[in-house]
Amino acid sequence: MNHSLPLATSVTAPAGGHGGPDALGVPQHDFSTNSNACGPCPQAVAALQACDPGHYPDPTYTALRAQLADFHGVAASRLLLAGSASEFIFRVTAWTAQQGGQAVQVPAHAYGDYAQAARAWGLPVVTAGPAGLQWLADPSSPLGQTLDADSLQPPAPVRVLDCAYAPLRLSGHPALDATARDAVWQMWTPNKALGLTGVRAAYVIAPLGAQAAVAGLERLCASWPLGAHGVALLQAWVQPAVQDWLAQSLCTLRTWKTRQVDLLDSLGWTCLPSESNFFCARPALARGADDLGALLAHLRGQGIKLRDATSFGLPGLVRVSVQPPPSQDALAAGVAQYSLHSARPQLPGERPCT
Repeated sequence: MNHSLPLATSVTAPAGGHGGPDALGVPQHDFSTNSNACGPCPQAVAALQACDPGHYPDPTYTALRAQLADFHGVAASRLLLAGSASEFIFRVTAWTAQQGGQAVQVPAHAYGDYAQAARAWGLPVVTAGPAGLQWLADPSSPLGQTLDADSLQPPAPVRVLDCAYAPLRLSGHPALDATARDAVWQMWTPNKALGLTGVRAAYVIAPLGAQAAVAGLERLCASWPLGAHGVALLQAWVQPAVQDWLAQSLCTLRTWKTRQVDLLDSLGWTCLPSESNFFCARPALARGADDLGALLAHLRGQGIKLRDATSFGLPGLVRVSVQPPPSQDALAAGVAQYSLHSARPQLPGERPCT
């Protein structure tokens, strides 16, 4: 198999769109989001059901900060809470602009909100060179690959490591050791690992010695960034039983991933290497990228959704999350049906397959 992929040298405007539910509702077989397909985590669901939404949370989140700090072995003063990863992305970008940052550096293929937030504040978006704010991800999205250590040069005043998929790493090792992580901002969003993406909650660990920056970011934060359900999710996240469930789910995901890659290989797809619970693939299509939209529309009509990677700067590819075998088989059947239809001569007056 050819796993090579030419990387873009500049960032283009995102094509828009997200994975998950759309105008047709929740897909029966959803390969378009990177949520843990073994979820939702039963213990976390129980915590959400038991929480008290009839009252405000503690506005200082004292107990939650202490629990998260203990879980990571850091001082509670280094913890910031956020309504979601996207909320913090926009907040730290605003703070960077306030500090006189001249540009935002993002990976060549990355989550679109990094660039969207920069443009909202009138900051140029670059993939290399000096920047006031640099975004890193390990594993990355959409490729699911380990961070390239070369991306740490040159140094940036504010460097944020997106850890959304760190708990869902299925192979390999993180690029940064403990000392290196203490020098960057770490953004954590456990809802994907717990299979509960509908609950928005995030937290950030500040670098050592960043007290002034923490205070500045806190001043930009709205009151109560987390509601009762967000607090419950993060409190559940640090519990041993939940971490045990996550560890067991990774074993299952590894087995499912091997099967899924083999299945797509058998369909003639090119699966790119990945160390997480998702990867990018190039479908085998007669008309190449021009045929991709028709394939995705056909599959969506069958209750199957894949993520078009065009918005990540990867036209002709799809990002697929690892799903259970019944969903994999449904995908294979849908692809086979589309291939059979597209190979057959279209009859006069016949509508295209959608």
